[in-house]
Order: sequence, then C-alpha cells, then structure tokens
Amino acid sequence: MKPYIIEFNQIGSSALGYITVAEKLKNIPFDIKRVYWTYFTPNDVQRGGHAHYELQQVIFAVSGQIWFNTEDVDGNKQKYLLDMPNKGLYMPKMTWRDIKFSHSAVLLCLASELYDEKDYIRDYQQFVKCKKNE
Repeated sequence: MKPYIIEFNQIGSSALGYITVAEKLKNIPFDIKRVYWTYFTPNDVQRGGHAHYELQQVIFAVSGQIWFNTEDVDGNKQKYLLDMPNKGLYMPKMTWRDIKFSHSAVLLCLASELYDEKDYIRDYQQFVKCKKNE
C-alpha cells in the first residue's frame, strides 16, 4: 500500500474559525492507540529517516508546512506537502520517510500502535533488505 493524502471536512467559516474531526475507523483507517506532536523543529533539520514494520500513521501539519519524501516497499518514491490542518498523510507500515519542517511547523500524528523501538527500521539498507523479503 502507498501513502496517500486524506482530506478531512472543515466545519465552520472564516468568520468564526474551523474545526476538523478525526475518528477511528471512520476517516482514520485504523484504531488510534497513540497521539503525539512535534514542534520547534528547526527548518534546517531533517527528521524521519526511518520506516516501521507494523505502525500505521495519519500525520497532520496543524501549523506551518511539512514536506515528506516517501518510499514504499515496491520502491515507489513520492513527495507530499502538508500545508493545511485539514489534510492528513496516511503512512502505511513499511514506508520510509524523510521529513522537513517550515519555521514553527507543528506535526500531529495519530498512530496505530504504542511506541515500540523494535518497530523502527532506522537503517535504509536494512529497509531495502526488508523490501526484498516482503
């Protein structure tokens, strides 16, 4: 499966503001077990540089812009820009990602699993080997 953008409904107006709702198994394709956010990431720092064996995620830029370079298990490489808080990037398991942040960007992640260091593939060559075994 490839990563893809999910457009979430915006409820409200420019005069009053907006709300966007994420609900498990309705517009999130998995049961949410963990939520985390990153912020104050300098825009000259690249984050990511990993994949997950089992973890699925939907990632939002609730503020600022966040760029993703991804690679799936079939070797398909794609680029994504999150620049609106009602757009989420679905990241299936076994998807390599490199991430860049604009100044003051805030990333919000809905995750399918609790944190488990053993679920991370942090070495790209190991990821390539895992792709061949899929």
